[in-house]
Amino acid sequence: MEKNESQLYPRDEHSVLSEAELEKLGLRNQAPSPSVCTRIQKIRCSGSAAKSLLYQLLPILTWLPRYPVKEWLLKDIISGFSVGIMHLPQGLAYALLAGLPPVTGLYSSFYPVLLYFFFGTSRHISVGPFAVISVMIGSVTDSLEPSSKYLEITNDTNKTAIINYAQRDAARVELVAALTFLVGTFQVALGLLQFGFVAIYLSEPLVRGYTTAASVQVLISQLKYIFGFDVEEYSGPLSLIYTFLEICKRLPETNMGTLVTSLIALVCILLVKMLNDRFAKKIPLPIPVELLMIIISTAISYGARLNANFGISVVGDIPSGMRPPEVPNVNYFGKVVGNSFAIAMVGYVICISLGKIFALKHGYTVDSNQELIALGLSNFVGSFFQCYSISCSMSRSLVQESTGGHSQVAGLVSCLIILATILKIGELFYELPKAILAVIILANLKGMFKQFKDIPELWKSNFVDLLIWLVTFIATIVLNLDMGLGVAVVFSLLTVVFRTQMAQYSILGQVSKTGIYRNVDEYDKAENIPGVTIFRSSATVYFANAELYAGALKKKCGVDVDNLIKRKKKALKKAEKKVKKEAKKEAKKNKKIVPEAINGCDFGNNNLGFVDIDMGAKSQEPSGDCNGGDLIVPEHNGSVKDLEPQINIQPQHSYKPTLESLGLEKPPLHSLILDFTPVNFVDTVCIKTLKNIFRDFREIEVDVYLVGCHASVITELERGSFFSETITKHHLFASVHDAVTYVTRKQGGNLPRTATAMLNTKM
Repeated sequence: MEKNESQLYPRDEHSVLSEAELEKLGLRNQAPSPSVCTRIQKIRCSGSAAKSLLYQLLPILTWLPRYPVKEWLLKDIISGFSVGIMHLPQGLAYALLAGLPPVTGLYSSFYPVLLYFFFGTSRHISVGPFAVISVMIGSVTDSLEPSSKYLEITNDTNKTAIINYAQRDAARVELVAALTFLVGTFQVALGLLQFGFVAIYLSEPLVRGYTTAASVQVLISQLKYIFGFDVEEYSGPLSLIYTFLEICKRLPETNMGTLVTSLIALVCILLVKMLNDRFAKKIPLPIPVELLMIIISTAISYGARLNANFGISVVGDIPSGMRPPEVPNVNYFGKVVGNSFAIAMVGYVICISLGKIFALKHGYTVDSNQELIALGLSNFVGSFFQCYSISCSMSRSLVQESTGGHSQVAGLVSCLIILATILKIGELFYELPKAILAVIILANLKGMFKQFKDIPELWKSNFVDLLIWLVTFIATIVLNLDMGLGVAVVFSLLTVVFRTQMAQYSILGQVSKTGIYRNVDEYDKAENIPGVTIFRSSATVYFANAELYAGALKKKCGVDVDNLIKRKKKALKKAEKKVKKEAKKEAKKNKKIVPEAINGCDFGNNNLGFVDIDMGAKSQEPSGDCNGGDLIVPEHNGSVKDLEPQINIQPQHSYKPTLESLGLEKPPLHSLILDFTPVNFVDTVCIKTLKNIFRDFREIEVDVYLVGCHASVITELERGSFFSETITKHHLFASVHDAVTYVTRKQGGNLPRTATAMLNTKM
């Protein structure tokens, strides 16, 4: 029994295998790349594949047949009713924010929500109009179809200019339909191409900074309705600042009736929302304060004739009934393609973020690619019915989840409420003051303004994320929403590059007789292995930081590698000159003309007599025999031929001078171990840098080893022709401890003892 245990658990020696030995022992095989025929067979259509694809594209087929009617239906109806009565005021308000007629907000609360019921995978999010997307669309309508474009001169004596709102709204509806069409096209295309992962490039600090900046833009854009005057529409960089400055200049023109109405409505809405939050567990349904405010304010406006008596602007005509589908105007495509891609990404990121939060809470999964397709189809089809781009509303989603909603049946119920409003109820809101809609928008920004709390939290936790948040916020405020998002994404990606360039480089030591190696600067018990330097980078090594990696290595290894190589080259040149000088001097001694030797030699029959030459003699005297230096013999034609002595010299073995033989001090280390555990890929620049490191340290008689290389890294090294006669897989080891053990055995020193090995030895 003890014998078997000793075989299974070697006590005295640690078994060390290089990568070459490990591949031979483990029979490493590389998976061949699939052939074209194999790939074609995988995409071959079959009944099961078609069924699986159908269920994937229509998730409703998977959950609706198993829908627990008794347990879920009543709660979904209650939840849908609660969300529906929120859709009504928010749809009207967000359409105003987008610069569109209020009825388009109702359309956008119906068609896209209905389509998401069939194609969406999240059970709890409430899709439809959203403030951030609405303000992004509003910036497009203000820049491409500004109100100043539709000024008309009246025929009265004053020749005043008025805005033709009917023409402006019609043009904006066409513009936004084209924009929404492209948004849906981008989302569907990315979803079908399995590009749902693009959301990872919009990090959480970026999204929160962007939505906070958008909420500031929403606030400023609604101030004109709160104060009751019109301002000039600006577009492009600094447009938000110009708008705010003009609002400040026109404050003396404030309509006091509008301002008082707005303040009263805002206070009432915020108070009721606070009560809803405080007594959320005690009341079955939240008080629909927004719907009540719309109904009450419309009744007061109608009874007191606020428009006629106090000049308070009202919504106006809301057409009832459904509109037939219309093909979007393709002439706008080229003007809005960039904005549409930005809106597609922002809308998707907000949806998938909330969807994953609810899915994690309730124990189901959300398919990111299918979410792209669902949103894309909602926008694509909605563009034919005068809808604008939709996303997910946090406030409505929280209500849908908190009121007991279990599925998108709640969304279907909310569609029915919006449908009834579109068909009959909408026209009753003719006298609804626009200031009330602006107040509803501002009241729903409360959650976004709370995101300013991220600044002190990120200051304590992660400074780079704080920079991303601040740069995104400032760029969005200064450059507008579309360019601000582009700057934020570029800056966020650059921080990744900067982090790899600012990697932490460390020398590792063995921690207290264990097989663990840590930074000697951070661990007091981490001890250096004599003659061995272990170097690690905290980031992968590639073209952006390969040179920095090599520089940090030479700096931390404790040897001035470049200077030592330079001194070695100078010493070699000096030694070579000395050898050449001595050889030349020796050749001169051996190359003497000996006339007497010629006289003493028999040249009969042209037979030359050669004698041995003593190469060790310091001086040679001419003699009567043929001893001596070179011989000069007559040719047949009477000329003289110089005969060099034939010396029998044995070929010498190639000799490579060492540092000590050249009079240079040998470096204190004999082995360098590069820990590649953090490295997950290498490129051609990294491979060239590694080759140079191996070459330079070999010049100063230091062996280099790589440890912890992942299988993918080894494959890339093979493809990059890294291995050669001088660099083999015997220089690769699975762990740092294996390499240290191998090097110590090679040098004939004491092996690094680990606590486990010491315990086994005692046993």
